[in-house]
Amino acid sequence: MRIIIAEDERRACRGLKSLLTSISSEAEVTGEAYDGRQAFEMIRQQRPDVVFTDIRMPYMDGISLIRAVRDHRIPVKFVIISAYEEFEYARQAITLGVVDYLVKPVTREEVYRVWCRLKEDGDSRDEQESENDSLKSLYPDAHPLILRALDIIQSSYATKISQKELSEMLGISAEYFCFLFKRDTKENFSRFLRRYRIEKAKQLLDEGEVPRDEIPYSVGFSDPKYFYKCFKEETGINMTEYTRAKL
Repeated sequence: MRIIIAEDERRACRGLKSLLTSISSEAEVTGEAYDGRQAFEMIRQQRPDVVFTDIRMPYMDGISLIRAVRDHRIPVKFVIISAYEEFEYARQAITLGVVDYLVKPVTREEVYRVWCRLKEDGDSRDEQESENDSLKSLYPDAHPLILRALDIIQSSYATKISQKELSEMLGISAEYFCFLFKRDTKENFSRFLRRYRIEKAKQLLDEGEVPRDEIPYSVGFSDPKYFYKCFKEETGINMTEYTRAKL
């Protein structure tokens, strides 16, 4: 489960990270933001499963952060951890659909209880997903290491990911990874990842829930101009033409 912590007190941020990772090896803290604006950019780019956020932060408070994420229709769960036990904050949190509202200092038992709720929700969704939706199901005869790589690509395509990082995660050399990947998928890694990201962009366009100007960042591109170039090269048409063709 990919987690971002938004907390302007670095000591509190480190403490929460330590709590989460001690509770479960499945808790992967992929980002730590020290103000609301930084948190929003991280969420937009990384698309985490869960965000633990403080309420009072520089530039953008926690409630405004949640509203901004909801406005952009980014599917992420929120847990508020705040020093302020005030009814108005709690009321707003409820209306925004947060998973829980914890008051500092939080205990390990409280964080564990929230983790169990998050895990239960995640398991329920996983059970509903068909195995056919898995990227690795398209390559049943691939090497086990490549199957693991495909799982990582499927879950992390919206973040910065490279062939070097993947090979290090798998414990093999970049050269051997390159050989296995090309042999089993019939494409080199960079072309495969680009094509997969464009397919995800097409899905977002079809669903119409993500603003068009947010789509490049939502599928792992940091440069919109390069994304538009790749989109046309992969599909043969630009985004506007693609949208019109679907009408």
